[in-house]
Amino acid sequence: MFDIVLYQPEIPPNTGNILRLAANSGSRLNLVEPLGFSISEAAVRRAGMDYAELAEVVVHENWPACRASLARRRVFALSTRGTVRYDQVSYQPGDAFLFGPETSGLPQAVLDEIPPERRLRLPMVPGNRSINLSNTVAILVFEAWRQQGFTGGG
Repeated sequence: MFDIVLYQPEIPPNTGNILRLAANSGSRLNLVEPLGFSISEAAVRRAGMDYAELAEVVVHENWPACRASLARRRVFALSTRGTVRYDQVSYQPGDAFLFGPETSGLPQAVLDEIPPERRLRLPMVPGNRSINLSNTVAILVFEAWRQQGFTGGG
């Protein structure tokens, strides 16, 4: 239903949590290299990414390759620099949600490729850095899925 895109993720347990979310929400997980960890079978098990067989996962060698694969989809970027609150958007099946690396967020050049009205943010208490990546992904995916009546869910 949705595409979750992790741009150069760094922390294996976050990616594992997001992989589990993708499996349980019917979303596809896109990983944009370089990754900050190995995705070998043993490494995947250690990182809690053992839901890999239950979710569709696509690894892209770089952002242009990922962007090309999403060419016909609306892409929304989540960033502390976003200007549109995530709950003020009407999501559609097939939308893609782009998230940056845990320690730095999306590079400005990548964020600039996304139209300003699709640069989203989560509300937070002023002065805090950010919300954990896997929590942010869960908040957005469940809002988008809720808007679709949790289609495919039990």
